[in-house]
Amino acid sequence: MPKYISHEVKPFKNIKDLMDQTVAEFGDSIAYKFRAGEEIKEVTYKEFNDETNYIGTAIHSLGLSSGHIGCAGENSYRWIVVCLAAVKSNGVFCTVDKELPDADMANVISRGEDDIVFCDAKREEAMRRIRGLIPNVKYFVCFDRAEDDGEFLSYDKFLQKGKELYLAGERGYTELESDINDLKMLLYTSGTTGLAKGVMLSEQNICSLVFYGLRTSQIRPVGLSVLPYHHAYELIAGLLVAIRYGATVCINDSLKRVLQNLNTFKPQYLYVVPAFAELFYRNTWNKIDKMGKTKTVKKAIKLSNALRKVGIDMRRKLFAEIHEGYGGNLEKIVCGGAPLRAEIGEFFDDIGIMLCNGYGITECSPLVAVNHDDDTNDCTTVGYPLECLDVKIIDPNEEGIGEIAAKGETVMMGYYNDPEATAAVFTPDGYFLTGDYGRFDSLGRLLITGRKKNIIILHNGKNIYPEELEDRINGIPYVNESVVYAERDGAGVEVAICAECVIDAATVGSTDREELRAKVKSDIFAALSDLPSYKQVTRVVIRETPFIKNTSNKIRRDDQGRPVAQ
Repeated sequence: MPKYISHEVKPFKNIKDLMDQTVAEFGDSIAYKFRAGEEIKEVTYKEFNDETNYIGTAIHSLGLSSGHIGCAGENSYRWIVVCLAAVKSNGVFCTVDKELPDADMANVISRGEDDIVFCDAKREEAMRRIRGLIPNVKYFVCFDRAEDDGEFLSYDKFLQKGKELYLAGERGYTELESDINDLKMLLYTSGTTGLAKGVMLSEQNICSLVFYGLRTSQIRPVGLSVLPYHHAYELIAGLLVAIRYGATVCINDSLKRVLQNLNTFKPQYLYVVPAFAELFYRNTWNKIDKMGKTKTVKKAIKLSNALRKVGIDMRRKLFAEIHEGYGGNLEKIVCGGAPLRAEIGEFFDDIGIMLCNGYGITECSPLVAVNHDDDTNDCTTVGYPLECLDVKIIDPNEEGIGEIAAKGETVMMGYYNDPEATAAVFTPDGYFLTGDYGRFDSLGRLLITGRKKNIIILHNGKNIYPEELEDRINGIPYVNESVVYAERDGAGVEVAICAECVIDAATVGSTDREELRAKVKSDIFAALSDLPSYKQVTRVVIRETPFIKNTSNKIRRDDQGRPVAQ
């Protein structure tokens, strides 16, 4: 059982009930803020709910409210309206990764059997190019289109049609009833290896994640939404949790404007992946260094931590200038999706911003474990499993490390139209095999050691988790990112442990290449000096280009754990 006090959350039966409760409690509160040209537009929860009913009614008028409803586009208010309209229907909401090349986008839409697809202008162009590959789609509704064009319809006109029907008394859509255990969302994985699989989530999966997620870790009244909506993390743990909480979600319109939007919207919380946390951390220290205040800030951190030990918290005052860089109101960063360096969590805690580390996977809707608000937020762990999950370690070794497996209310129904892949990831007694390795600490908190596919097994039977070494190497100030893997001989035997590194451009430009290689190797040796000899890196490769990443910003690796070639 968890060793923390759970937050009280009012239960809800389904997504419709969730929305009804939110409108009753927060109807006149601001649900969303976003840029509309040069203006910042605000939408209340009542206005938002009305628009979902209008879009849902328009979909129902086409006879598609029990169909598969796809959406492809940049993060936007309209994207969220379509999502909620879909999940309140009898149909299935199918997310489409906006960054996919044409062939992959066609594959996802075809495999997902989408009947209607909503899209922005850029994705409309893609839909026209792949139209012949997706004959299953009956209509396209385009966010940026002013007029209808046969099968490519204007979103504004579609919304107006639904509004007119609804205000005239049409209630076919709002009176729909569905089984909470039926398929409700179809999300395609963004794995670092292999073909994306369609993850089937029921309404029960989604509702359980929202309910138990909030019981474990509370958000704040105003958040900035920056991660792609087609990923379960931002979609369910972010947008739907915010609706139940009654929070105001400010929509970030461009990754290039994250820092600008932090200062525009002044959020109290953020959902990020470790790549963002790492960027914030590095940028903050770079600014401190450029101002010549590194020693001053480090002394202030030391003083602040001493004061905290005697019950005096001066962090927001001592580090007010740093806080202003994040808008001035930021209290909490929720981080998940990949391992996070502990020193990043320590830094944000030192300056007075809670960094709440968690672990999840799309197949678990997506949260498995998260640090509780009342816990220490030790970023060496990902916290306690959700109350609705039974999480165990399969075949643990002498260190207690084994594959993480989960069973419970947030675990997926399976992979869409792929019984073989589904069977491969479930144990006979119903536990989902995550493909991640980890262990529990003495307090019952989960620690992630690495991906099963990336593990290096030496000829002497010793196991090396590349992520452990990468975490230390990435702590070297001028190393932007790294991948550790085994080099093998013709017989497949590991002959060397290689670290491939992307170096900060300023460092590369100011250092002779041979000197740089020697420096990197020396600093890696120092970073790993306290590890056993079999974990030492024996070869270093300096990359000329960044690693290829998937749309979750994770480095793509082949089946040998090496970075995918350009």
